[in-house]
Amino acid sequence: MNAELSITDPLGSSWKVELVPGQLYTIGRAKENDIVLNDRRVSRKHAFIVQTDDGFKLIDGHMEEGQLLRSVNHVFVNAMMQLDAVLHDTDVITIGESTLTFHETADVRALELSQETVYVPPAQRPKTVNFEDSPLGHTQVQMSVADIIGRRSHLSLENALASPDEIRDLRRKAKILELLFEMSKTLGTVFDLEEIFERATDLIFRGTPADRVVALLAEDISEEAPRNSSDTLEHSLYRIGAKTRDAAFEKLSEKLAVSRTITQKVMREGIAILSQDAKTDEQFQGSDSIVAQGVRSTICAPLITQSGVHGVLYADRLDPFAAFRQDHLELIIAVAAQTAVTVETVKAHKALAREEVARANYSRFMPEYVVQQILENPHSFRLGGANQTITVLFADIRGFTAISE
Repeated sequence: MNAELSITDPLGSSWKVELVPGQLYTIGRAKENDIVLNDRRVSRKHAFIVQTDDGFKLIDGHMEEGQLLRSVNHVFVNAMMQLDAVLHDTDVITIGESTLTFHETADVRALELSQETVYVPPAQRPKTVNFEDSPLGHTQVQMSVADIIGRRSHLSLENALASPDEIRDLRRKAKILELLFEMSKTLGTVFDLEEIFERATDLIFRGTPADRVVALLAEDISEEAPRNSSDTLEHSLYRIGAKTRDAAFEKLSEKLAVSRTITQKVMREGIAILSQDAKTDEQFQGSDSIVAQGVRSTICAPLITQSGVHGVLYADRLDPFAAFRQDHLELIIAVAAQTAVTVETVKAHKALAREEVARANYSRFMPEYVVQQILENPHSFRLGGANQTITVLFADIRGFTAISE
């Protein structure tokens, strides 16, 4: 059985490589590989493909001195991280920001082909690059959750022929739906906030090229505190989780500084922000956390439900040659929306548990109607009297026992 790979790199260049049985194909950034990917997120020797009895098999890593060394960013087959996987027709392999689609070819066609690998050198690949004319330093996209959740597709089903752009859009949406479906299955039985955000950040790493993801949760704000107070927003967020894609940035997550300017805007307005080259963005000038860490591209999405904003998901990129796209923003918004619903469910579950404990304790000393009123409106009961300075005289009167009798 012969096969071929249809490859697309981050610059938009596309080419095909014929896989011939009995040969081993190495994949990586180094020029000595059989398949060279011009991708900064790809290791020098990232993976290889070899034929087995079951078919062509993709293996993450490379062999060195008889040992298999895994790659840093790993490989994904159909959006699932795989250390090794037997490839099937139309499987989509993601390595860094490059996409390799596996196709099985007929044996008749294989006889017509040369036994040499059909490989197009980088100099012969198409050089078409989609440039963006909007200046760096301007927030390109601000989007609400309703813009994504309530959006309807304009693709007509009456016409059986779809344009290449429509096909790419459908594939992208199918990938997002697959990730969200997997997330909904895993979060249905999770009641630990840290585990919820752990799974949400993993999903973001799989669906976007984010270098770092931080989950910030809002503390419960007192009803007496002003809702639009900037001081309240500054001090109401705490970090519930932080992860980096690359082990080299792991130490950064320990002392991770998040832009207060961006998170305030997201918390205050309930919108998601995609900022390209946030260091020079006019809206966020003076934000030391952005400048100090060299952040080039940032996405911040609210954890918002009908009851309010519960926190934010904050993702950024440090690569000066790559940035987030709008489809990355849409995915993070969708992940944040689903995470927010789960967070609200967990908070409600914990509130019911606390109420049950309080009801059991109060019922030992007070009538049921008093307990119910306390639970429904805790602020309705206050201790009477006033605090003031007084003088107390203690005196011993001779014969006080007889007097009292």
